[in-house]
Amino acid sequence: MASLYERLGGLDAITAVVDSFSARCAGDNRINGKFARTDIPRLQKMLVDQVCEATGGPCTYSGRGMRETHDGMGVTAGEFDALVEDLVTTLDGFEVPKAEQDELLGLLGPMRADIVEVESSETGTPLPETYQAAPALT
Repeated sequence: MASLYERLGGLDAITAVVDSFSARCAGDNRINGKFARTDIPRLQKMLVDQVCEATGGPCTYSGRGMRETHDGMGVTAGEFDALVEDLVTTLDGFEVPKAEQDELLGLLGPMRADIVEVESSETGTPLPETYQAAPALT
């Protein structure tokens, strides 16, 4: 059986989905405040590498771990759920079949424990002033 990476359409398809997903998140007031000091090109590259590697592709994710990346962001359960909703909407827009969506979400779901710091349905919370974003790509 083909890898999830292959069934998703490979690197070009993953890159297109990440670009669209990033734009959707940027326009979502439920979560976009958390990206206030994020280097978006860096985030996009890291997401592409992470999804590519996690789905069996040839990429190597070199970013920080999920706990380190999100430590101090104050991400709520509601914001995590909103981000997943944006991802599903993006995947639907690219007509990714439900089986592949479920498999991808199954790979990403376990990261919730390392991302969510506040068990609340609240969304749109500000990024704490003390949060240190990753350095920009050079």
